Amino acid sequence: MSLSAAVIGTVFIDCKGFARDSYIPTGRNLGSIQFVHGGVGRNVAENLARMGVPTRFVSSVDAAGLGQEVLLRLRRTNTDTQYVAEAEREGMGMWLAVLDQAGDLAGSISQMPDLSAMEQMISQRGDEIVRASSHIMLELDLNANISRTVLKLAKEHGKPVYGIPGNLDVVMSHPELMSGLACFICNHVEAERLLGTPVHELDESGQRDAMLGYMRQSGLASLVVTLGAEGSLYAVAESGEFGKQSAFPVNVQDTSGAGDAFFSGTAMGLMRGLALKDAVVCGTKVAGWTIESPENNCLQLDSLMQKDEIIQSLLVN
Repeated sequence: MSLSAAVIGTVFIDCKGFARDSYIPTGRNLGSIQFVHGGVGRNVAENLARMGVPTRFVSSVDAAGLGQEVLLRLRRTNTDTQYVAEAEREGMGMWLAVLDQAGDLAGSISQMPDLSAMEQMISQRGDEIVRASSHIMLELDLNANISRTVLKLAKEHGKPVYGIPGNLDVVMSHPELMSGLACFICNHVEAERLLGTPVHELDESGQRDAMLGYMRQSGLASLVVTLGAEGSLYAVAESGEFGKQSAFPVNVQDTSGAGDAFFSGTAMGLMRGLALKDAVVCGTKVAGWTIESPENNCLQLDSLMQKDEIIQSLLVN
């Protein structure tokens, strides 16, 4: 089967405020405000499509104007949107974010979408979607029913599932979901909740033991933990492999979307047959390019990948 990704996740419209000077949480801050297409699933779908991965997106949007703008943008990247349900209201969420003068997230509030339209799509066409895809990208914090259904179908059809968290609520309540994943990628704050220890504060031996111990307990095949500017950690349960990938130098413009970009690049590498230690290099590169972009996605992903000697050497070999 030719490579193709099914991305199952949410759409958000992000309202971002960028502070011009030092951000004062309780005061007035001059700057700029913009609306940006976001959402974990939507970000990943656009990233994969911009990297040349045939991508079908499974989600929901509002039937009104903003929802149609989301669909139009995705279609312009050649993302297949036939599995995006259109809801009369609350088909997509809202995210209010404030970024400080350095481009780092200073605070946020999320309004979750109503997942019933997406759940109905999975119920009616989930088997069709999974059968037609070589790899599944699943935002795990939708609801337990959607995650269970997708993981069950993926197991039946022998399709690997790469998981990314939204807010960890579903994962923490249903830890058994982790056993169905080929890889799970999260940040160090989320990892601390999962592993029960501040993995980013441990020495290398402690990090390795914590990650592999959790994987043996949960049945998870591989785990990646991002550490922001300090790079990322990765581990593989079967081989016991553990390592750290450093971050590449970047000019920070906006860090939102960086985690989704890291996931996208790593997933692309895994789809292309790279070992996890090489796939996280791709993830690190894509995250860096996204941090240098004013949007949640880097619009030049394809050309940057083609010009990047490190990524090209990995993908060719």
